[in-house]
Amino acid sequence: MNIDLLDRGLLVGAAVVLVAIAAVRLSLRSGLPSLLLYLGLGVAIGEAGFGVRFDDAPLTQVLGYCALVLILAEGGLTTRWSHVRSSIGPASALSTVGVLVSVFVVAGAAYLLLDTSWLVSLLIGAVLSSTDAAAVFSVLRRVPIHPRLAGVLEAESGLNDAPVVLLVVVLAEQASGHGEAEPWWALAALACAELAIGAVVGIAVGWLGAAGLRRLKLPSSALFSLGVIALTVMAYAVAASLHGSGFLAVYVAGLVLGNARLPHGAAMRGFAEALGWLAQIGLFVLLGLLAAPSRLGSQVGPALVLGLVLLLVARPLSVLVSVTPFRVPLRQQAFLSWAGLRGAVPVVLATVPATTGVPGTQWLFDLVFVLVVVFTLVQGPTLPFVARRLGVAGVVDSRDLDVEVAPLDELNADVLQVRVGADSKMHGLEVFELRLPAGANITLVVRDGTSFVPGDRTVLRRGDQLLVVTTSAVRDQTESRLRAVSRGGRLALWARSGRGPAGRST
Repeated sequence: MNIDLLDRGLLVGAAVVLVAIAAVRLSLRSGLPSLLLYLGLGVAIGEAGFGVRFDDAPLTQVLGYCALVLILAEGGLTTRWSHVRSSIGPASALSTVGVLVSVFVVAGAAYLLLDTSWLVSLLIGAVLSSTDAAAVFSVLRRVPIHPRLAGVLEAESGLNDAPVVLLVVVLAEQASGHGEAEPWWALAALACAELAIGAVVGIAVGWLGAAGLRRLKLPSSALFSLGVIALTVMAYAVAASLHGSGFLAVYVAGLVLGNARLPHGAAMRGFAEALGWLAQIGLFVLLGLLAAPSRLGSQVGPALVLGLVLLLVARPLSVLVSVTPFRVPLRQQAFLSWAGLRGAVPVVLATVPATTGVPGTQWLFDLVFVLVVVFTLVQGPTLPFVARRLGVAGVVDSRDLDVEVAPLDELNADVLQVRVGADSKMHGLEVFELRLPAGANITLVVRDGTSFVPGDRTVLRRGDQLLVVTTSAVRDQTESRLRAVSRGGRLALWARSGRGPAGRST
């Protein structure tokens, strides 16, 4: 009997994943964020559709946290530090000061409109204050915007989960009567301490893990990728065990590991993205299963009112207060306000009051679910239009060069597998014009399924895949030089980390 259940479970699970993968094409054509399609899939499977009953809020919270760990790990591992370095300041302000502004504005509206206590109102504001990493990363994949704006949105969605989760848990404990009342300054000190612990653990695990992986020099990209993911999960567990912010730790560890110039970088990022997609699919389908359509109708009115307050008042005010000191233009602030997408994080956090035992808040999950669906429908498809109208669109930050690295231990050398992207300025250059450092050579070119050994006068084309053999001493210089030429063409200057001779490769 158990084996029969397993067989059916695997069949249903595989079918759900395949349908969810196919739904990505529909998402691209329609402009709807894929999270809505996954939520709809969960609702269709649930009690109103195929009749699968699921009402386990504690299990949803646990599985939701697991999925968020993988989603944040993927966000950190696939984010380039060079893209977000200039955005960390405004993103950090949005993730702290901006969150508080949003919480108090939404709480005021909830107190006046929903006739709830101040504590429950603050809890509602905290649940709704976090932008969603999965939703933001999904939209940024298809909306070309100014790199600094993209960096702010990426970093904010990765950083704001940590303070919001902490705030929701503390407020839920206070509202349930299980926690002792603490003065605001004590809660602020506790939050700062947990965030500091999470950041330190994330940096430490990321740095030590990168050093250890370099020493191991694993020849298998699959094992290497598995080790990187295990390190990010370890960062979460260590920080949580030390009463720090595990969500901040996993994102920071992923950011450190993803920018540490490790071998098998492309394969590792691909593996992280696959896990991130799987976590998103599982999480949104699960949340759709937990929702009961028969209960959602009564929350449409309150969800619309609070959503409008959040979209038109709380989010713009939080952006204005947070990023104005960083001299962000008003047009970019307007786009940041509209692009503050809500997704899985608020819906998962809406289960916290029920699992904590806050009386009279069973309706909160339904309200948040309706709000997320309605305003994702409003914001997601309109983001490209809003970006064009505000003049922040049209800046394509393409991945014009993809570099994979594999170590050759006995030769003290590395093999770089390089793909020339559609927008790479390496197209049309002859091999000698790359001016690679001494000790680095292009040994093979694969073009349209045919391979050949290039000469100095071989002209490179879009779509070419190159094998570059380099000594370990000049690997970083070689990769930096390839990226510089890909961005700047034959006249590209030597990057700081990749200075070398101007002569041609031999």
